[in-house]
Amino acid sequence: MEFASAILLQVLELVLALLVAPLLTGWVNQCRAWLQNRSAPSLWLPYRQLAKLFEKEVVLAHNASGLFRAAPYFIFACMVLASAIVPTLSTDLPFGPAADVIALVGIFALARIFIALAGMDVGTSFGTLGARREMLIGFLAEPALLMVFFTASLISHSTSLSTIVETFAHREFAIHPSLAFAGVAFTMVSLAENARVPIDNPTTHLELTMIHEAMILEYSGRHLALIEWAATLKMYVYSCLGLALFFPWGIPQGALLSNLLIALPSLAVKLGVGGFLLAVIETASAKMRIFRAPEFLGTAFMMAVLGMLVHLLLETGK
Repeated sequence: MEFASAILLQVLELVLALLVAPLLTGWVNQCRAWLQNRSAPSLWLPYRQLAKLFEKEVVLAHNASGLFRAAPYFIFACMVLASAIVPTLSTDLPFGPAADVIALVGIFALARIFIALAGMDVGTSFGTLGARREMLIGFLAEPALLMVFFTASLISHSTSLSTIVETFAHREFAIHPSLAFAGVAFTMVSLAENARVPIDNPTTHLELTMIHEAMILEYSGRHLALIEWAATLKMYVYSCLGLALFFPWGIPQGALLSNLLIALPSLAVKLGVGGFLLAVIETASAKMRIFRAPEFLGTAFMMAVLGMLVHLLLETGK
């Protein structure tokens, strides 16, 4: 009975990610419009855009290879798998022990490789430019993200995300100053990985400043819909990952369906607050030049390393 409940919760977690990810993007866009004193778009606009793209015909370049056609499916599958690994409804789900935080970084890297290769496949100048910038961002962001995970794993003595969440949420309360440094580093990495201001602007129409959008200019129809859906899933996964690491309260133990009464409202509140704070950060920041991105992500790496050092020097042995 408990195994059946765990399977059902795992399926619900996947379905929730697929349905809520575009809603989170719509909420961030609404908050940003309100903060900028503009007329806010509909909360359901991302759903209508996805539906419109799925109905359109796919137009492919004459020299597009099989990789270009298959990349959207691989990218979408990677993000779905990542959303199944990050605990949102419970810490005792079947996919929890399947991969640790290091494997999760590998899943993000695999999706990045496919979108970069697809951007270069057709041979357009903007696609190649975006792919090179994307790999630069990934090369700098992944070490910082790993350092954040290592700080959390030193505290919980495990690289399993479920164990980390259980340590922070369901054991005796403790203040870890190292997590403050790790939290700042994770926020900076999340902004870069999700193509948000100040690294990238998801609403820009200037090709020379694009990173993510430059790689998908040649996509259309259902292929573009899958990539856009995967982008919303990636932001949802990073949001849930940050909540699981730094605000894990409300993620219950066990695989009981009654836990949904706690998990769903807490997740909705935390995502709502997090989306508003993301809009505040984007409104208060200006997009920086691409040449400043190494400084930004280098600072994130140093903050994550400082978190590890603070834990080793001040918290070990307490």
